[in-house]
Amino acid sequence: MNRIVKKTQLSEDVFRLDVEVPLIAKKRKAGQFIILRVCEEGERIPLTIAGADPQAGTITLIFQAVGKTTKALSRLNEGEDICDLVGPLGKPTHIEKIGTVVCIGGGIGVAPVRPIAEAQGRAGNKVISIIGARTKDLLILEDDMGALSDELLVATDDGSCGIHGFVTQVLQQLIDRSEKIDLVVAIGPLPMMNAVCKLTKENDLPTVVSLNPIMVDGTGMCGCCRVEVGGKTKFACVDGPEFDGHKVDFAQLGRRLKSYIDQESTSREQYEHRCKLEDAE
Repeated sequence: MNRIVKKTQLSEDVFRLDVEVPLIAKKRKAGQFIILRVCEEGERIPLTIAGADPQAGTITLIFQAVGKTTKALSRLNEGEDICDLVGPLGKPTHIEKIGTVVCIGGGIGVAPVRPIAEAQGRAGNKVISIIGARTKDLLILEDDMGALSDELLVATDDGSCGIHGFVTQVLQQLIDRSEKIDLVVAIGPLPMMNAVCKLTKENDLPTVVSLNPIMVDGTGMCGCCRVEVGGKTKFACVDGPEFDGHKVDFAQLGRRLKSYIDQESTSREQYEHRCKLEDAE
């Protein structure tokens, strides 16, 4: 079980795995995630379910290989098994027909926003998607998002694809053209989500963000994934991962995400050194 049936590299250090987990594929809903361990000695990490095929019994995981665990996951190949995988976890995205939904994905955040755009469209909403990356080579799922959206807008920091600028500038253009927006969903790097929320708050646009804090058990018991929302402590694994973006304390979340940055760097360096030795044998 948990067998990788297909592996695809989407861009530099970004991989897609289609994993055979029939029960999760059948039950999962937009916005939910899984927690996995690559091996018995490995750490537990959360990954949003980017898609599912209930008939094939597979779910899609898309991730960027930046730390020890994601780098180890990227080294697994088709036919190999992921040691542990549990889910679906978290509250599903609230989906209803409300009008026009703007789905914004930045970098790897395009992956978790994809199933939300799909579900919003199926509910009868007009979906306008904005995806962004530093450069064209780092854009992912452009064709998928185009197929799921009534309108797709692309932004790159260097102008190599789409609009030269940030996703917030594209959102501002929608506001300037008097587009009636009923909901904004933003997923991506913390600074991006924070910037989107500042803009939407100024324009009184309801906004949902999906948070990915440090997480261990995924059941609300360990308390590692706590975030401050509206002045109250919430646990992203059971109360989220989606929250009202206008109420999230992004500054505190940013500080918590940096808590183990030195240890993470050391672990990654040791892993990469060991891998180089193994490859040289």
